[in-house]
Amino acid sequence: MAETAPQAGRKVLVVAAHPDDAKFGCGGTVARWVREGWEAHELICTSGDKGSHDLGVNPYDLAALREQEQQAAARTLGVSSVTFLRLRDGELEMTMGFRAQLSLLVRQIQPQVVITHDPWRLYQLHPDHRAVGMTTVDGIVAARDHLFFPEQLQAGLRHHRPEALYLFTTDHPNAWVDIAETIDLKIQALRAHRSQIRDVEGLEERIRTRAREVGEPQGMPLAEAFHRIELS
Repeated sequence: MAETAPQAGRKVLVVAAHPDDAKFGCGGTVARWVREGWEAHELICTSGDKGSHDLGVNPYDLAALREQEQQAAARTLGVSSVTFLRLRDGELEMTMGFRAQLSLLVRQIQPQVVITHDPWRLYQLHPDHRAVGMTTVDGIVAARDHLFFPEQLQAGLRHHRPEALYLFTTDHPNAWVDIAETIDLKIQALRAHRSQIRDVEGLEERIRTRAREVGEPQGMPLAEAFHRIELS
């Protein structure tokens, strides 16, 4: 299913385990939707304090650097807000406390669409990606029904049911977004994550090649793929 142009005045919440994850998975889509009038928000669950092969790196300094990189990348895409949970990199678990945090942000932002990791991806090795994907799913279920985490509603929030969940890096895509007009912004945003990009010179070629491979079978020059789950 090729995605048609979304209506303006809507909101999308992107939930990622680490600062650079979502730029690879949905950076072009977010940039496109922002251009079309959407309000985009990002939730970064860890600050990526273990994301380095430098044996001498200080994890606190690394976390601070990666948050700065994330903010710069978000500005490039036109993201309205970035929330950092600052949980420990590599140690995320599907707890009720984590689920409550996801539910709370969904209720605060009231997005029509949520985008996150596909937790059902075959051989998904990174535990944070699995935990974030599944906890986001569970958090959406909690956010939509008023009897889940009622203390959040006592604070003046409303329960909220998003219309759709988009899962990136999926084995079973059923929705594609044309990013031909925003792939340059995706690449620019990824370049902001300098601590994570080993081959900066080859980055653009890799991203464009992958976008062509995803898009051409769908009749698009460049695209990102998702598994879309209807929630309404």
